[in-house]
Amino acid sequence: MRVVMKAPALLLIGSFFGGQPAWGQSDEKAKLVDAAKKEGKVVWYTSTNVTESKPLLDDFEKLYPGIKGEIFRASGEKTLNRIVTEARANHSEFDIVTISEVDALIEAKLLQPYRSAEAKSFIPEFKDPNGYWTAVYINYATIGYNPKIVSEKEAPKQWEDLLDPKWKGKLAIDQEQYPWYGTLHKSWGRERAQKYMRTLAKQGIQWRKGHTLIAQLMAAGEFPLGVVYAHRIEEMKQRGAPVEWVNTVNPIVVTVNAAGISAKPQHPNAAKLLYDFLLSGPAQQRLRSLRRIPARPDIEPFSPRMDQSKLKLQVEPSQTGPQFNQTIKEFREIFGM
Repeated sequence: MRVVMKAPALLLIGSFFGGQPAWGQSDEKAKLVDAAKKEGKVVWYTSTNVTESKPLLDDFEKLYPGIKGEIFRASGEKTLNRIVTEARANHSEFDIVTISEVDALIEAKLLQPYRSAEAKSFIPEFKDPNGYWTAVYINYATIGYNPKIVSEKEAPKQWEDLLDPKWKGKLAIDQEQYPWYGTLHKSWGRERAQKYMRTLAKQGIQWRKGHTLIAQLMAAGEFPLGVVYAHRIEEMKQRGAPVEWVNTVNPIVVTVNAAGISAKPQHPNAAKLLYDFLLSGPAQQRLRSLRRIPARPDIEPFSPRMDQSKLKLQVEPSQTGPQFNQTIKEFREIFGM
């Protein structure tokens, strides 16, 4: 297997694999497996860290000997741009992709619908009604804090609490936190969300690039608060870092890393087989062991605090089209970027 690395691995964790595919071996599945083995290869483009995507692909190869996988890993934006560039050159190389920006690929007609039997196990919010994508894992964006600086009692409990004057200059946010703004629009309404953001803009925000960096700097004491991903905070806590996240905000913003199949795959059957596998119980359990939040509701998250049923979740709106472009424009204008 050749792994093309376009970004550094952020974390090194041991792996786990067990169980059998949830789908069994129906005649239809057996035919798909035979056809995929004849193709012998699958090319996977992903924004998932190699330390997480490679173990998944290793498991897939063990389950289906004779099918070799190739990973191209980059950020979601870079992966999207590569796919678009290849399409313009009429030379599409990917078979399957897992990124958050799948709506942009649908809009560009670069994905085909595929209704995996595994998708039946997922809630409607985590799959496209037309079959173009299904969530593989999800991220929870919420408020994080350093408990050595801020006590649990003092920590903000809702987004509105960040407007307290005592937090001025003490909050870090990713400079491209557009989905957060768009989701508050969706949940609260335009007027309330805009009023909130304009007030927050007066709080002396410390802008950084990357949720992992924000979590690391927060742990180091550079600032006490940040808008963070819950799974990263839980992973850092297990390593002894002084970080915590707030599970009471309404809404917790959910970003979805979803799988889609190329409109013109070179290995169509292997692509479907890998798609099925990524949604399966064993693969979702593997993601759990790698400290990701599985999208399947029947797979418990690695921390009970991340249970879907116990949180006020709101899935981000589509990251494409005029509405999202307007969200980006407003966010930049409000915060003077």
